[in-house]
Parts: sequence; structure tokens; C-alpha cells
Amino acid sequence: MTGHKHIDPSGYTYAHEHLHIDLSSFKDNIDCRLDQYELICGEMKSLYAQGVRNIIEMTNRYMGRNPQFMLDIMRHTGMNVMACTGYYQHDFFPPHVATTPVKVLAQEMIDEIDIGIDGTALKAGIIAEIGSSVDVITPVEKRVFQAAAIAHHETGRPISTHTSFSTMGLEQLALLKSWCVDLSRVTIGHCDLKDNLDNILRMIDQGAYVQFDTIGKNSYYPDEKRIAMLSALKERGLLDHVMLSMDITRRSHLKANGGPGF
Repeated sequence: MTGHKHIDPSGYTYAHEHLHIDLSSFKDNIDCRLDQYELICGEMKSLYAQGVRNIIEMTNRYMGRNPQFMLDIMRHTGMNVMACTGYYQHDFFPPHVATTPVKVLAQEMIDEIDIGIDGTALKAGIIAEIGSSVDVITPVEKRVFQAAAIAHHETGRPISTHTSFSTMGLEQLALLKSWCVDLSRVTIGHCDLKDNLDNILRMIDQGAYVQFDTIGKNSYYPDEKRIAMLSALKERGLLDHVMLSMDITRRSHLKANGGPGF
């Protein structure tokens, strides 16, 4: 079993998820270590029975990525898992990201796409989740976006981003456009965390896709308002530029632990 680079068109796709992620040290909270294999495997089997065929896995370097975990999930459930490559967001960057040449950062991404991740057979199929901070793209984040653009041009793989609380999506697109990235190969993440319809329309108008990927996280933003924005996009005939997901990141999000589950 190797990592698939393409979507299985026979079923649904969750566009932004985490099967194994560990931000517990950074957040000083064990709940942020999502690693309960049997529970996650059970949820993937349930999703598969309901017609879901693809999970786009957004855990990249230094977020607790575990390629063997993903390979095992695929083997035991039949779910197609597309792994990612990249660096996340400023607060989570290791120190070397600020000083490593951009072309070297890009080559790391290219190697994970063409050769494999951490010596395994799993190859990244998407450059993600490439992130920015709240209301700013820091200089170091800009370096990572540039590296992602280089890797995109070299491999043809799409780019999926992380916005912090639905900020800086348009600025992310402007950066990528300045490096001649085809915006129809870009999806902007976390667009559903505030009343963001005007910006969403501007992103779609440029050819990009948007993600409503925190569905069910009502403590951040109520689903009723997400539905209202989706309804407005439906009225405009734009749902073909929207991707859906839930961004499961914590143990407490799993059904067996009292959460909504995938």
C-alpha cells in the first residue's frame, strides 16, 4: 500500500482532516494528541460505509505527523488517505524555517511528494496546510508560502492553506498569484469561522476554492451561520467551489470520547 496522489471519485471526500496530530506539548493539553488508532479506525470504517472514500490529511511536519499510522488506516479500512507536505503556521515552526534557504524548504516538500515521507512508502499528494497568523502573514510564513509555490510549480500538486480565524485568505491568494501559482489549484482553509461572505466571493472570483472545514465546531462559529453562507453561495451557483470538512484535531472530538466524530 502506498499513498495515493489522486482522489477516488467513487465517493465523498473530507477536504481537511487530521488522523494523527500531536500539538499537546505546545498547548499543554493531552487532549490535543489525536492518536487513538482503534477509535479512529472505527470511525473511518463507519464513514466508508456511508460513501466517504477520501480523507485529505493535513498534518505536516512538526505537527505530529505519522505516515505509518496513515498507511495502516488505509490498509485496515479501505479509506484513501492523501497525505500532505509543508509547514504549518508561525507559532509552530521549528527555528530552522526562518534561516533555511527557501529553495531548500521547497526541495523538502518536493522530496516528500516524489520520494516519500520519513522513509515510508507514503507520498504526499498535496502541499498543505500552509498557514498564516491572525490578521498577518509573518515574514517567515511568507517564506513557507514561497517554498510551497516552488514545490507546486515543480510537482503540479495543489496547495491547501490554513487561515487563522478566517483572516488573510485574500492576502494568501495575492502572494501565491505573485509567484504565478494557478489559483484554480488552491483551496483556502477555514473560511467558515466568521461572517466572511464578501471575502469568500472575491476568492472564488479569482478561481480559488474555499473550505468550510470546521463544521460542528459551534464554539468557534455556529453552524447556523455556516449554513446561511452556504445557502448564499448556492443561490449564486458557486457550491462547486466549496469543500467541506470538520478539522478533527482532539481526542474529545471522537464519538467514543463524547464528541461529534468525523
